[in-house]
Amino acid sequence: MISSLLLSPANLVQQLVTEFQYLRTQAIEPLSTFLDLITYEYMIENVMLLLKGSLSGRDINELIAQCHPLGMFKESTMRSIPTFESNSKGYSDLYQTVLVDTPVGPYFSQFLQESSDRFGDSRNVLEEVEIEIIKSSLIKYWIEDFAQFVDKLGGETKAIMGDLLKVRADTNAINITLNSFGTPLNEPAMRASDRKRLYPAVGHLYPAGTSMLADVADEDELGRVLELFPQYSSIWNIHQSGSGDKSIDDAFYERDVQQLELAFEGQMHFAVFYAYVKLKEQEIRNLVWISECILQQQKDEINKFVPVFSQHSPWRAKKAGAGR
Repeated sequence: MISSLLLSPANLVQQLVTEFQYLRTQAIEPLSTFLDLITYEYMIENVMLLLKGSLSGRDINELIAQCHPLGMFKESTMRSIPTFESNSKGYSDLYQTVLVDTPVGPYFSQFLQESSDRFGDSRNVLEEVEIEIIKSSLIKYWIEDFAQFVDKLGGETKAIMGDLLKVRADTNAINITLNSFGTPLNEPAMRASDRKRLYPAVGHLYPAGTSMLADVADEDELGRVLELFPQYSSIWNIHQSGSGDKSIDDAFYERDVQQLELAFEGQMHFAVFYAYVKLKEQEIRNLVWISECILQQQKDEINKFVPVFSQHSPWRAKKAGAGR
């Protein structure tokens, strides 16, 4: 019987990190930069977790324990991030003395540069903008940076990884719009300025779809925009149906797994490394879900996960049915 300790989320993630780091040590350019770009997303997540946790006064050791191992900096850097005062000068000093030397420093620099025109002195920017908006901005810059890199690589990597990043950008744009309802970001003056700035300048929705999203005021209007894009209308219909069997996040995960699996059917490209990491993460979510269902004696719910490389995957079932 497999030990429950081996199936703990922390151990499963650490196994993924060990495998990824082995790949990274064997890589040379341009693959090494490609693999580094994968980790930048987790670095952004970690910095935002530490900033948000410091604002609420949480213990630094507890925060570091929750950080993703793929996005770790040196321990001295990790411990210094929450030590700055939660005011404009403290945030400015944080960037200038710590974040500027990290791989994701250029994204913070870009955020401060673009925001200073609206808020004045860049020292006031991080104080006046919510942490989640800062995070969305940094993820946007990362997606755009990654997309530019794979575009320069060309070939199959540009075709396959470029499409994966376009879908990721679209998912971000849809979620930002959906989550803005009932918040200041959905106020008319904020939609075309602050909210629109958070949409990545890549994707199947860009530029026509994101321009329409900027004017959306409620879920009905969002649905009408997504109806114009067949690849997203079916996902939106799941959200609208309110079915308890599948959420919009589940639909996004299902769509992502399909595309990530298809990445392995190509040859001579780097997208498989990104797909490998994301599919391993889905496997971890699946194992955690199954374990929780067993512990809580909810065995009727146990099959409500997104299978990876399974002949029973919903999209494979549809494909098989269409071929008959």
